[in-house]
Amino acid sequence: MNVQEGKEKFLQSWGALGSSWGINRTMAQIHALLLISPKALSADDIMEELQISRGNVNMNLRALIDWGLVYKELRAGERKEYFIAEKDMWEVVKHIIIQRKKKELEPMIKVLDELANVQGSDEETQQFVQVVKDIRLFSNKADATLDSLVKADSNWFIGTFMKMIR
Repeated sequence: MNVQEGKEKFLQSWGALGSSWGINRTMAQIHALLLISPKALSADDIMEELQISRGNVNMNLRALIDWGLVYKELRAGERKEYFIAEKDMWEVVKHIIIQRKKKELEPMIKVLDELANVQGSDEETQQFVQVVKDIRLFSNKADATLDSLVKADSNWFIGTFMKMIR
């Protein structure tokens, strides 16, 4: 396999992985392209490489910037904007965790907090309240664990992970 074939396979695989993070395939492919690019790319470069529209590129670049996965790189004397991906994989993982927490876990915890106020003494209500309580407890522990993970440095995480898999 040559480097071009490897690049194509990586772009496709990272695009498929992106849907697991809760982002669309194109956004993930733009991220992948910027990850493997040795230099910052313009929107035109991305359009050409991935064969997608300017609007699609611009919309997804804004989202990647919002996620903290891509940064603008300004060049003196250039009117074009250039974009570069965060290359530190620990930082990438932390930004993904932060966004997924904000998008998925925090809204669920808010709903569970509201559901904790359900009133009633019949068996159905008691069962409902107990299930909500259990899920809420687990969700709050997951939230605290993810907060700790985001605050941790990569050496601590890798050391802890290696101890767990031994």
